[in-house]
Amino acid sequence: MRIAELSRQSGVPVPTIKYYLREGLLFPGELTSPNQASYGEAHLRRLRLIRALIDLGQVPVARVKEILEGLDSPDLSLHHQIGRAHRAITRTRTMPDQLPTAESAATPDARTLAAQQIEDLLAARGWTVEPDAPALTTLIDTVATLRALDQDHLVAHLDTYAEAVETFTHLEIAAVTQRTTPDQIAESVVIGTILGETLLTSLRLLAQESISAQHWRSGGAGD
Repeated sequence: MRIAELSRQSGVPVPTIKYYLREGLLFPGELTSPNQASYGEAHLRRLRLIRALIDLGQVPVARVKEILEGLDSPDLSLHHQIGRAHRAITRTRTMPDQLPTAESAATPDARTLAAQQIEDLLAARGWTVEPDAPALTTLIDTVATLRALDQDHLVAHLDTYAEAVETFTHLEIAAVTQRTTPDQIAESVVIGTILGETLLTSLRLLAQESISAQHWRSGGAGD
């Protein structure tokens, strides 16, 4: 297809596509004449991935380029290729300064205790996690904050939360690995990570509403 058709099918304006080509985010099309090039399904998949990273993941263009270079590298395993994309979006979306302001009330001792609890949790569940994983820092800060807010009862359920998360993550990985190319897999990881959070949060809120109605609707304080 010509670039105009690529734009129509992808929903990405032609000037933006040309910018991606200049920056090396999108690989060149096949030249059909000195001033014309042909594009295919691989370009459509790459454009979807770029837009998912930029629009949904809020990943800066420079970092998107690094992620795409990793995906195109023959020296990286698929695990590490996808890991680049995953870490980029989690680094953007799970920064400690996004936690409630009460996080500042969490003492160093509380954070040390939280870090030990998370370390024990990962060991007990046999999870393989790199020590510099952005989500690891966020989880430790969150647990410390919960304690600072006198919500130890929620922290006590951490292993149950982890078990539930592990169950549906197995389903997610199984679904993702049915895709056929690294671009398709990375796109699924990016979109699934971002929109999956919204999906799970929505289901959790609906479950809370339903269960609270069963417990407190009749004669309760919120009646």
